[in-house]
This record gives sequence, structure tokens and C-alpha cells, in this order.
Amino acid sequence: MNFKTADLFAGVGGIRLGFERAGFKTVFANDNNKNCKLTYDLNFKEPELLVKDIRKIYIKEMPDFDVLLGGFPCQAFSIAGNQGGFKDEESGGNLFFKIAQILRIKKPQAFMLENVKNLKSHYKGHTFKVIKNALEKLGYHIKAEVLNSMTHGNIPQNRERIFIVGFLDKDKAEAFEFPKEIPLTKSFKEFILSKTEDKYYYNDKPLYEKIKNDVNSEEMVYQWRRRYIRANKRGVVPTLTANMGTGGHNVPIVRNGIGIRKLTPQECFWLQGFPKNFKLPGIADSYLYHQAGNSVTVPVVERVAQNIMLVMKGKIINEQQMISRF
Repeated sequence: MNFKTADLFAGVGGIRLGFERAGFKTVFANDNNKNCKLTYDLNFKEPELLVKDIRKIYIKEMPDFDVLLGGFPCQAFSIAGNQGGFKDEESGGNLFFKIAQILRIKKPQAFMLENVKNLKSHYKGHTFKVIKNALEKLGYHIKAEVLNSMTHGNIPQNRERIFIVGFLDKDKAEAFEFPKEIPLTKSFKEFILSKTEDKYYYNDKPLYEKIKNDVNSEEMVYQWRRRYIRANKRGVVPTLTANMGTGGHNVPIVRNGIGIRKLTPQECFWLQGFPKNFKLPGIADSYLYHQAGNSVTVPVVERVAQNIMLVMKGKIINEQQMISRF
């Protein structure tokens, strides 16, 4: 049986990809970003991405689905953002209530929401409490946990995100477990090209003189923090952020035999767990950096989706049978 999903705040389809790998079927996809549609539709067949403000979608015209998926806007809750929360109209903080409205009208069996780690502590925990209470009033039994890409996806990126999973069936909610930590066996070097276009190198650019002495190891990833270089001493990539597309100052930096350069958009997608055959459209790098940083780490989502699928089928979660592929 193919359980159906609605892919909300879909971006370029990272959550969809993880759920389809776990056996789910996407029947609806929406985002309000026309550039995301170029990437999304290049990689997925029906349904194509509907570009529309979610507040203007007539819910009763949406197809029926079993699981609602939503990486709803996080800028209003993130440390990097202005932390305006539900009051932040511009960043979409109040769009959570549209999700609640869709859940109330469509009543899917389950949902999975994703957001920044800071959601749980925002406004001294009040924001998360409002979200939890709203979901429970709709009849859902929920569990929430912070998962890190490098400990739960075997992807060498230090990226912590909160996942909220809910079921109408209390027994299914109690049976659901978030995936456990797995060893990080992959190096960031496995995701980095040995050679790329000259435009990504700093060798002949003004910034080079400021960073050449500090970016001194090929075994580490660095970031230019406007005034200084920060080395990521864990040997993994720092969190890829949506604002990589605004000026490039947050794009991770590496060194190799050719020189010092920033990661390419393609490498950023790979470091989010997107497959090598995931295609990027011919649009400005700034848009692609934003899309990569705004997405999810696909293997982490896939592991959550696998456990949701097992519970919905009435099966027992046995992670040892599944983690070998990661």
C-alpha cells in the first residue's frame, strides 16, 4: 500500500525525496518560491510544484493524503534570524497555524514537521508549547526530537534540526521511535570535487590576502565570518544556511592543491544528502546556495520516514535491519 503525502513548504523537494525513498507517494506539493520550482520540477514528475502562497490555497480542493509534511519557515525562530516567532509576518512564523488548519480539515493519519533546533527554546519554550497544544487539540499524539545530520544521517555536516511527528492513533504514536545515532563514517572530502571552476577560488581575489594564512589545512572546513576565519575543528562542514545566497560570506571554505575556494552549490546539495544525479537548473548561484541551505538533510528525513512507514503498517521498528544502507 502506498501511503500518500502532501509536501508543504516543499523547497526543492528534500523531504519529498526522503519520504519517497521510504515508500510514500507524493500527491500534492506547494511552495511560494518560483526559483524552487525550477529545481523541483527538474527532478520530480507529477505532482509538479504548485507555486502559491499557502494562505491562499483552498484546503478542501487539496487531494486526500495520509501524511502531511512541512519544513515550515524557520527564520522567525532561528538564532540566525530575528527570532520574531509567531508575530513575524514577513518570515512566515505564523504559517504554522495554516498547517494546523489543514490538519483540522483534512485529518491525515500522521504528520512530520521540521524546523530549527531553536524552536524548542524560543521565547523560553512558550512557542513550542503553543505548537504542541495546538496539535494535541486537533487529536494528534506527538513526539519531538532534535536530530543532527552527522549523528543521524552519516553526513559530515553539523546540522541540528527539530522533527515533530504526530499520529491520530495513540498506539501508533507510542510505537513510533526516532532513529538512533549511527557512526559517522564519511569524510567531507568524499563530497568535494578535486577541481572546479575558477570562479569559486579566492586565489586572485581581495579576500585571499585576509584568509591565506588561516586556511592552512586540507583536513578542515572553514568559514569567513566577515572579519575572521573560523575553523571547524570537528572535521565536518558547519551548518549550511539559507543566507549562503546573500553575499556568500557563510559558504564553507576548503583548501586543496590548487588553492583556497568556497564550496560549489552542487557540493552543498551533496552535503545535504542529495544524490549525485540530482539536477540543478541554470540559475544564479545565489539562488542555488539559498536552496541548498534552506533544505533538509535527505538521509535523516529518510530514516524518520522509514520509522513512520513501519508504524503505519503496524510493524515493529527494528533499526538494525535498516541502518546498513546509510
